[in-house]
Amino acid sequence: MTTDVLQSKLDHLPGQPGCYLFRNAKREILYVGKAAVLADRVRSYFQRGSDQTPKTALLVNEIADLETIVTRSELEALILESNLIKRHRPRFNIVLRDDKQYPYLRLPIKEHFPRLSIVRRVQKDGALYYGPYTPAGALRETLKVIRKAFPLATCEIEIDGRADRACIEFEIKRCMAPCTGNQSRDEYHQIVKQVRQFLEGRDRELLDSLREDMERAAEREAFEEAARLRDRLFSVERTLEKQRITQVSTTDQDVIGLARQGTAADLQLLFVRGGLLIGRKDFFWPQSTDSSDEELVRSAIEQFYNKEGQPPKELLVPTTLDEAPLIEQWLSEKRGDSVRILAPERGAKHQLVLLAEENAGAAIADHLRNEALDRQATAELKRLLRLDTVPRRIEGFDISNILGNQSVASLVVWEDGQAKKSDYRKFRIQTVEGANDFASMQEAVMRRYGATEDLARPDLILIDGGLGQLSAALEGLKQVGQDQIPIMGLAKARGEKEERIFLPGRKNPIVLRPTSPATHLVQRIRDEAHRFALTYHRNLRGKALLSSELDQIAGIGTIRRKRLLKQFGSLQRVAAATDDELRSAGLDVSTVAALRKALTPS
Repeated sequence: MTTDVLQSKLDHLPGQPGCYLFRNAKREILYVGKAAVLADRVRSYFQRGSDQTPKTALLVNEIADLETIVTRSELEALILESNLIKRHRPRFNIVLRDDKQYPYLRLPIKEHFPRLSIVRRVQKDGALYYGPYTPAGALRETLKVIRKAFPLATCEIEIDGRADRACIEFEIKRCMAPCTGNQSRDEYHQIVKQVRQFLEGRDRELLDSLREDMERAAEREAFEEAARLRDRLFSVERTLEKQRITQVSTTDQDVIGLARQGTAADLQLLFVRGGLLIGRKDFFWPQSTDSSDEELVRSAIEQFYNKEGQPPKELLVPTTLDEAPLIEQWLSEKRGDSVRILAPERGAKHQLVLLAEENAGAAIADHLRNEALDRQATAELKRLLRLDTVPRRIEGFDISNILGNQSVASLVVWEDGQAKKSDYRKFRIQTVEGANDFASMQEAVMRRYGATEDLARPDLILIDGGLGQLSAALEGLKQVGQDQIPIMGLAKARGEKEERIFLPGRKNPIVLRPTSPATHLVQRIRDEAHRFALTYHRNLRGKALLSSELDQIAGIGTIRRKRLLKQFGSLQRVAAATDDELRSAGLDVSTVAALRKALTPS
């Protein structure tokens, strides 16, 4: 692209709102931005004498081409900008490394017997959603409290009140067995109402409701029920005392705190729902000198909420945002209700921002310490393995199976001292029969490095295993012409505690010191590869165990299969049941006939 052509584009920029993309000579996208008036904003980058930061000056020096996309409004431009940044992750934009969906609790209140479930996408389906919960431990803790205090059903069967007997959840008083007709729909929805009050921070309503239920049970001399309600009341009171943040408002809030140290910045996002701090999310940028506080906060808001997640009623920020009205409009449309962005300077809301900033300050110190250790670790690996460069990107492999069944391989990626989960891959072994970890490793390596997938090339490959696994992986690299990539195996000798590094062409391993930063780094990568492979293997094994001959019968889906197995106890008893018994279980004549044909020995 010539300078004359770029200048021609600058001379003919549209005067409408939209997004602009700057590209370098290789056509790579350097930066994505938005503007209310594209012509004014884009030309401002190229004006002589403009006061540019070093980062902007470097950007402008690399621009060889530009592209503009006109939108109907500035709001559309904001949404488009966020989507383009998420898709292309340009080098000069502030990009959140974490890009996963966060877990929510879903309560489908329109169902006859609603049950809580964990989802990662909020949909407009009439259900209520609570969250996000992060880390996942916050969600598990909340569910633990709810299931202990509020006896909602947790099963997946169709609840119609006709089940013959209740499960163990009824015996331990964690469910009141609506499946058997022991609890009416109205009684069940009273529990649902209390769960909503708990999750929405309506503490006074909840406690009053529990006391009223307890007193009514005592008046009609249902003393066992009254005692159970008393215990539930005490449990909820203790939980609320421990977990609620001291503040007047119970409005759902997300709170942003920002801290800087040297060139680094850390942003903490606290999730407060109904006065309860349910989790937090941490974002760290090692190089942010040229980015203002407002730019960091605005970029984090736009990218974080550019998901299926539901924004809160209030967003508390540490600095005023020039585009706050526009962002409020966008968030309000996503929520379906008004959202306010506030930068409080005093009072309880300001204290929440200070709390978020304290968390950010502690987190940035941890990140910088970890970065220093990672630099030591990779420098030590370079020396030990005699590499040409410090390994910035390390890819780890592991194999998981039980006696050769459901054999899988995992690939995990460590880049600049952090797990890069967007580049993780899992492989279901296809060409190997039986328990042959060596051949399985060779297949996984060949599929990863022989594929056309556009993943970055690693500086080092780490294989979980000794010389056997290493030799298999190296053979896989040779098969696809990638044997120039440095590779190592990691294993312990039997009965020994020290980790050993195995290298191609070297008989004797390198023994690592237990306290070495390099040891800790390779152990973390190896353990993560093992975890990822084991999780995938367990999922496949679980699906295989849940499968049944009943799944192959027309007219029997997941719900009917579970109902039949629960009612009759086993596949053999289903096959031995009479036609009348099968029809009473909800099967029609044609499905009974299909079942007979499938389960009758030939």
